[in-house]
Amino acid sequence: MQAPVLTPLSFRLLGLALVLAVGVGCPCVREPINASPALRWWLFSNFGAQRVCPEMLKRSAPLKLDPNGNTIGRFFPGTCQLQLNDAAQTVTVQFAGTGYAWTPIAGRISFSANASVEYRMDFYLGDEAVYVWALTNRIVAGPAFQIASVENRVVDWAARTPVGYLANTFGGQIVSGHLASGFTVVRTDSGDEFTLGHIRPPQRPRRPFAVSGDRFVQANETTEIRPEQVDFLGPFEVDGNGQALFVRFQVNGPSVDALVLYRGTADLWRSGLQMGAVLGPPPGAPISQFTIAPGYEQRQKLPLPVGQYYLVVDNSSRVGVTTPPWNPLAAVTATPAVVSYVVELGDASEAF
Repeated sequence: MQAPVLTPLSFRLLGLALVLAVGVGCPCVREPINASPALRWWLFSNFGAQRVCPEMLKRSAPLKLDPNGNTIGRFFPGTCQLQLNDAAQTVTVQFAGTGYAWTPIAGRISFSANASVEYRMDFYLGDEAVYVWALTNRIVAGPAFQIASVENRVVDWAARTPVGYLANTFGGQIVSGHLASGFTVVRTDSGDEFTLGHIRPPQRPRRPFAVSGDRFVQANETTEIRPEQVDFLGPFEVDGNGQALFVRFQVNGPSVDALVLYRGTADLWRSGLQMGAVLGPPPGAPISQFTIAPGYEQRQKLPLPVGQYYLVVDNSSRVGVTTPPWNPLAAVTATPAVVSYVVELGDASEAF
């Protein structure tokens, strides 16, 4: 469950500190900061720590069985508390939330989870980027992982008996694996890049799309969506007037539909599915809807008012206009839709 804490720490927080913004461009500031652990901790604790929980609660965290694999589920933080330990120069993050993941047999597994993790935070001011590291110091409590619902009713019965340890182990592997990894956030003028583990300058996280220019990258990943499933990408924030989300897609597998929804509408829909509701249309009309065909890159510019939004990708016969090919063994053998995408925030007047 490392992921719940990770992606939200794609902090714009270090950008909030003027000294860091200056430090990236000025060696006279950058070198003394890099050479002083005490100064780096002071900067983080005074200018960055207060943004950890607010940023965490804005976003979901992708879940992967392999750090370099496709996303197969997501965790959505619901609560967060933070404690600073100046003497030890550590930060303890207590968090809880809900999420879902997919398996070939069980279908959609929904869960709740909470943990408390102590990290040693540090950063490095490079020539073109700020590297922020969270290294796991110790797991204070948890992770506590509880299955809320399982789509396949036979497996659902098993999950609530001693035989069901397999489903709990699946969730535990995701959660514990992420917790043990630590993470790195690479902050640049064009956005934040996140990866599990500890990478050093000038390394960059692996991404499916190359990006450049003035737009701010909010997500850049590959997700795997099985037949009769949906995935909630985001939420994505539009924080100023005259802005748009610029989205690029590349799909391998069947065509899928994409729905743009207000965060409140999508959270209500997602919560119902996580409690075991049968997949059906969202509780409110989408702001926009379009089909993504396989085989070539597609682009969408989405001018939106200030707010938070989800981009829901649908690979089912129950929501959008596209219907996956029928397969009586779809849960086991059907080909998933593998969707690589990047979401950037920029000026709505820009060409795309």
